[in-house]
Amino acid sequence: MWADAETDSDFLNYSEVAELVAELISDPHLRPLSLGIFGGWGTGKSTTLRLVEAELAKTKDKYLVVKFDAWLYQDFDDARAALMGVISSALIDASPTPLKGKAVNLLGRVNKLRLLGLAIEGGALAFGVPTFGAITRGVEAVGNAFVGRAGETDVEAAKDAVSMVGEKAQQLLKPAENRGPPEEIDAFRVEFGEVLKGLNRTLVVFIDNLDRCLPANAIHTLEAVRLFLFLPNTAFVVVADEDMIRHAVSQHFNNPTQRHIADYLDKLIQMPIRVPRVGVQEVRAYLFLLLAGRGSVSAEDVERLRSYLIEKLRQSWKKDGVFTVEDVLKTLGPDADDALHQALEMADRMAPALAHSAGVLGNPRIVKRMLNVVRMRASIARRRSMPLDEAIITKLALFERCTDTDATEALHTAINAAGDGKLEILDLLESRTIENAKGLLPEAWVKHLIFLRDWASLDPRLGGIDLRPAVYLARETVPLRISGTAISPAILRALQTLLKVTSISSAAGREAIGALKADDLPVVMEPIIAEMRKNSDWSRIRPDFRGAFMVAQQSADAGALLMRFIRSLQLPKYPGWLSTTVKGAKWWEE
Repeated sequence: MWADAETDSDFLNYSEVAELVAELISDPHLRPLSLGIFGGWGTGKSTTLRLVEAELAKTKDKYLVVKFDAWLYQDFDDARAALMGVISSALIDASPTPLKGKAVNLLGRVNKLRLLGLAIEGGALAFGVPTFGAITRGVEAVGNAFVGRAGETDVEAAKDAVSMVGEKAQQLLKPAENRGPPEEIDAFRVEFGEVLKGLNRTLVVFIDNLDRCLPANAIHTLEAVRLFLFLPNTAFVVVADEDMIRHAVSQHFNNPTQRHIADYLDKLIQMPIRVPRVGVQEVRAYLFLLLAGRGSVSAEDVERLRSYLIEKLRQSWKKDGVFTVEDVLKTLGPDADDALHQALEMADRMAPALAHSAGVLGNPRIVKRMLNVVRMRASIARRRSMPLDEAIITKLALFERCTDTDATEALHTAINAAGDGKLEILDLLESRTIENAKGLLPEAWVKHLIFLRDWASLDPRLGGIDLRPAVYLARETVPLRISGTAISPAILRALQTLLKVTSISSAAGREAIGALKADDLPVVMEPIIAEMRKNSDWSRIRPDFRGAFMVAQQSADAGALLMRFIRSLQLPKYPGWLSTTVKGAKWWEE
């Protein structure tokens, strides 16, 4: 399995982008600098940011890197004050003794501004003072001060609002000098510049997860960069989905024109850099490295492969950038076993579909999640002794990921409808051109003809294979459907009744079970268990369990299925209702 998290290792040649960002930051003629690393969900923005940090760390004591997760502070603090506070705390830690006092003053000024905002918005209620309209006006005034639009009326409104909070709040907020928010901000900027000059280091602030914030928080954070902290010897790197930030601008400023949105971003982000879109070669390299990292080879061999592939990707614009599975195996050395060889071959064939399919488009996070799905299903298949190897599971998972729910449901319905789980249409697709089989395809597949053409050509061939286990394995994606042509109508009727019984002595339940043959009882237990898996709440008795219990009481085989399912839940303690219900049942004791 692979963790869904950013990494310090470059699998996709993002280090080339990181080197560019570090080069821009290092140019003193460009500072102060605001730079954006833009890309969609899962494209590797945060990983790129970590690679930038690694590049900057190569020059010791030249940079002070501060990381700010905007999403972490949402709903807990004012976005502007939070950013200022995080930076001030980092400056305190980095300052030598002669500068420590000024750095501490910075944090003190941030706290004054923060307390002023909190006092106006929440302090009135805390001290039992009625709010009325002046408090609202005061909040607006402080907001204007934070974004640099405060006039004399705003300052007076803020003072009036604070005076209404009460004597205790005024004592909290009374500064050594009689300054309002605009003066405190100016003082902050002066001391901030003095501390940076004294440190003789470039302050580099990474702002991540901005696109996860509400529009107001995202805009406030961006404005803090410009209005509070944009001083010489600073660089700010904002990591976000550009479309989400554009949306935040449009929402915050009441639907401005596209030109105004573009102008706003251009003023705040001087240099936008977009994470490159991943192509076939990058997907191949990414898959090879993921599989090698979970294979039989050593970490040193994997790192050698990573260096080799990154160099090949950098040469991909010419012939020298070509690499094959055999090249990969040769680089890994003799520890690469047959299982890894087969996995690499499968990945090589999958790469074009993953790079070009509309459902993936080479997105690294989606690719990794799909591989995790394959590994989980393969593990279940082994435990259930299902006759499906990982290659078959991978091909079917690729179908799910690159088509849509309707197409996948059509596939599963066809599998269930075939008594033996073997689909003639797959045999036709894999042995004939798709044009000849086009008229026989389910309607939901027709819009995916381009993908199906490439998918059908992938090994292994699925025609002639019983794919019913695959439907079971995919039940977390598409609900398990029982087709009337696959099982008897009596089982379907019994299932509908047993999922709704209101007691374990239900007359309707007994009648439904009585209409079944003994061999049918384990068959009906499977879909009941599948339904029970959808609800993780076992604190109270459930209708689906009542029906399962009634079936288990009439069949030892069905009871064994139910017992294994209950124990697989690994509940820390069985709830009282469950212990009472199963107590004395033969299938449970056995």
